[in-house]
Amino acid sequence: MIDKIVIANRGEIALRVLRACKELGIKTVAVHSDVDRDLKHVLLADETVCIGPAASAQSYLNVPALISAAEITDASAIHPGYGFLSENADFAERVEQSGFIFIGPKSETIRLMGDKVSAIAAMKEAGVPCVPGSDGPLGDDDTTNLRLAKRIGYPIIIKASGGGGGRGMREVHSEAHLLNAIALTRSESKQLFANDVIYMEKFLENPRHIEFQVLADQHGHAVHLGERDCSMQRRHQKVVEEAPAPGITPELRAKMGKICSDACIRIGYRGAGTFEFLYQDGKFYFIEMNTRIQVEHTITEQISGIDLVAEQIHIAAGRPLPFTQQDIILNGHAIECRINAEDSRTFMPSPGLITHYHAPGGAGIRMDSHVYSGYRVPPNYDSMIGKLIAYGQTRKSAIARMQTALGEIGIEGINTNVELQKAIMDDTHFQIGSTNIHYLEKKLGL
Repeated sequence: MIDKIVIANRGEIALRVLRACKELGIKTVAVHSDVDRDLKHVLLADETVCIGPAASAQSYLNVPALISAAEITDASAIHPGYGFLSENADFAERVEQSGFIFIGPKSETIRLMGDKVSAIAAMKEAGVPCVPGSDGPLGDDDTTNLRLAKRIGYPIIIKASGGGGGRGMREVHSEAHLLNAIALTRSESKQLFANDVIYMEKFLENPRHIEFQVLADQHGHAVHLGERDCSMQRRHQKVVEEAPAPGITPELRAKMGKICSDACIRIGYRGAGTFEFLYQDGKFYFIEMNTRIQVEHTITEQISGIDLVAEQIHIAAGRPLPFTQQDIILNGHAIECRINAEDSRTFMPSPGLITHYHAPGGAGIRMDSHVYSGYRVPPNYDSMIGKLIAYGQTRKSAIARMQTALGEIGIEGINTNVELQKAIMDDTHFQIGSTNIHYLEKKLGL
């Protein structure tokens, strides 16, 4: 049994995990940096441990400190949330070697899917459709690379095998720029990810970003919970997500969902995970798998009625999934707007003291946030301070509820991107579901 969990994260996801633990009767340990003493989940946890100064490398990325926190509090498991060490195979391995339960996939699975080249190879073997590409790492031979790009067809994209979060990738639209792009991406990859392995893929010019949520237990069972559309992006960072994705038929959902859940069984996956695809001209192309809970898990929870964080904990405790694919019924529509402490026009971060905070409410509205009046947003971490979720029986009603909620939210003392979110909800192309991953940047003139 899991009776006490160290929450190895901060912000709204740490509070989300704490709430799930309280509902399950599990004690919590909140670890925090010295500038995060006043975080909401730290104030609510059963025990707290300061693990270092503000810098992430000395606190939330400090593996020995996190393991020590579990040891001195006699915890039985560690939940990594998302970001920080959530997809770090070495961390997962250290946790288990130290005698604790890692609430997530096995370290070897994280390692397999964390390397994009090996992930694509594994997915191809499992029958998952992939983007046409180099089918492996790029070598140093310029002639071979030029020939390969010509075969795939321009435009192409060069990607770092260890990349993620929109970093370590470079578009190439002509042969004249290929070799320089390869050299720059290889150098950037080595600097950012300590791994200079890169690969090449066809660059899809007007795709949507669609991802499938899966759950898999240790007993060979896996299910999918439908898809999410995450096409509204800026610099490869998601801004708005919704579920289900506009225009995806029940038949296509069932087909792709089964491919994903079957792939989970084939690779021995355990826990919550997400298969990310580019979708263009009626076809899906796998790009990566996230081996963790995601920011946008909330909208899947709204349409499925399943608590994904609670299921993560149950699976880690060795329990079988309590439902089959036939038991899962998706109902209604949900939209999530990420609320960031940043200027809506310049996107400059806006840390500082929140002098007033009012969360919106009403039918179908959910606000996941760790902030409150009097909370000081530190400049040391990601700018997201909350997630506003609107649910309705139809997409139209979900949008209408989101528009109302964005008008109600009150955050004073810092700048936020609420005005940008209002503009997106009012946008005609978004309202009819006709946007792609490049739409927002073109709208913003970036």
